Amino acid sequence: MPINLRALADTVRTSLRALQKFTSGATPAPGASPRPSARTGEFSAHPADFTGVASISYSPQPDGDPDPGEIVWTWVPYEEDPTRGKDRPVLVIGHNGPYVLGLMLTSKDHDQDRHGRGDYVDIGIGGWDRQSRPSEAKLGRILQISPDSIRREGAVLDRARFELVAEGLRRRHGWK
Repeated sequence: MPINLRALADTVRTSLRALQKFTSGATPAPGASPRPSARTGEFSAHPADFTGVASISYSPQPDGDPDPGEIVWTWVPYEEDPTRGKDRPVLVIGHNGPYVLGLMLTSKDHDQDRHGRGDYVDIGIGGWDRQSRPSEAKLGRILQISPDSIRREGAVLDRARFELVAEGLRRRHGWK
């Protein structure tokens, strides 16, 4: 199959324009990870993780907006290198101004890592994981996410499991 050089050149030009737009924009906040918006394709920076105290309530709504109790997919920067990260499921737990607050989910079992700190809450399996693996919510890191960076809704966590997470947040962070 012959290579279409014109199409290849157009792709490279488009990629370079996107990179130029990204690198010429505002400098991301410390700890921010630049990612393209799921809705607009434009690059934006994630604000730093949330460290305050917030209220938590279960209020999923089937309206396309991220609500507490819903599991959404978004880019999550790595803690050790915020310039890198991966797309992963996040449990929405609240709001902080224009931002969504969430907890990243992991399918890695952290029973051995707990050491009594209560860093993870088992939430089991659900529609957010196509492989039906059991998941855990990480309580030690509260993500502050721009709604525009949320790629899709994955599922709604039932109230009983959400309340287990809420109790863990109240105990660990003093949330209301």
